[in-house]
Amino acid sequence: MPHTFRLLAPLAVAVAPVLAVPVLAQSTTQVSGLDALREWNLVVLGDLNSSSEVEGRTFVGGDLTGNSSNYAIRPLASSPSGQPGLTVVGNVTGGHKNLNNGSGAIIGGNVSSGFNLNGSPQTVKVGGSISNTNVNQNIVLSGLGASDPAFTVNLQQQKSALQSSLTSLSFDVGTLGKTSELTIQGNRGIFNAQPDANGMAVFDISAADLDKIGEIQFNLNGADTAVVNVSGRSVTLNDNFLGGTNNLGEHVIWNFPEAEDLKLTTAWGGSVLAPLADAQTNNYIQGSAVFGNLTQNGEMHIGTYAGGNIGSSGGSSSGGSSGGSSSGGDPVPVPEPGMFGLFGLGVGGLILWRRRRARRERSGGEG
Repeated sequence: MPHTFRLLAPLAVAVAPVLAVPVLAQSTTQVSGLDALREWNLVVLGDLNSSSEVEGRTFVGGDLTGNSSNYAIRPLASSPSGQPGLTVVGNVTGGHKNLNNGSGAIIGGNVSSGFNLNGSPQTVKVGGSISNTNVNQNIVLSGLGASDPAFTVNLQQQKSALQSSLTSLSFDVGTLGKTSELTIQGNRGIFNAQPDANGMAVFDISAADLDKIGEIQFNLNGADTAVVNVSGRSVTLNDNFLGGTNNLGEHVIWNFPEAEDLKLTTAWGGSVLAPLADAQTNNYIQGSAVFGNLTQNGEMHIGTYAGGNIGSSGGSSSGGSSGGSSSGGDPVPVPEPGMFGLFGLGVGGLILWRRRRARRERSGGEG
């Protein structure tokens, strides 16, 4: 298939120099693909600079910075894969971070900002040092990166699993055939879902189409999952949702497989998948969201993705499903850690390849 070749070609270039990397011990409880959208309210593959809040769980693949921010502000059901309210692979700096409802945290690096640990007793695990935190009745463990090498390895594996699977998910979903149409009436864009026998509807639009409208009317018409594939490298989300945003996050995925720059200024209904984007949010998103890097000035509201699986990218969580599995219904085996390193490098090769292609298109005068 043509899109499979396009995906694998840059991966081969990226992984070739690292075949001698030693394989470490295999990890458990890795979450990937669509299950990541079911598990986390917000996934940032790189750095998160936040002055806002997340109602559900948060994963940050890089550093968490910024002013005071809040996590897990809504009581949450137990995570099937044992995820805490906040996971950060790197360091936590800036203003105090508030961990609520006994949700706990896992931090790979150092915590210099300090935590306010609110609600029932919770456990915080830190790879490096932690300061500016009152322990009280809570459990705070530090220095785990030195005392338990598997602690850091597991975090890096989870980051690599998310980078590879979510980038692939966005690319693959972007190749789905269109089944439903956007109709523009004046300033209003009407998304009229036409679900197939499996309850899925697919729209295919461009960032320029969104620029033409100021209001969105989204009619699910019984669709369990509606995918809106949006092409374009620079995206502005500034449309108002008629009837509000409730229940859209659970069933709608706005997929931006090409976006490198994304800005959101209005309340947005539906989960957002933009794994390559440097994003800025100035209003809330109702649903799950995945970004490359994020400056967050708007809240993340629960109503995380709860729709059906899409193609073969259902995702999995070893040690317990978080709401879905691959389309075949069986858990997807977790690759050896050495393979996660290859996947992560492959993702980097894919991004580089896409951006080089984009530069060639611009220099050749293509839109």
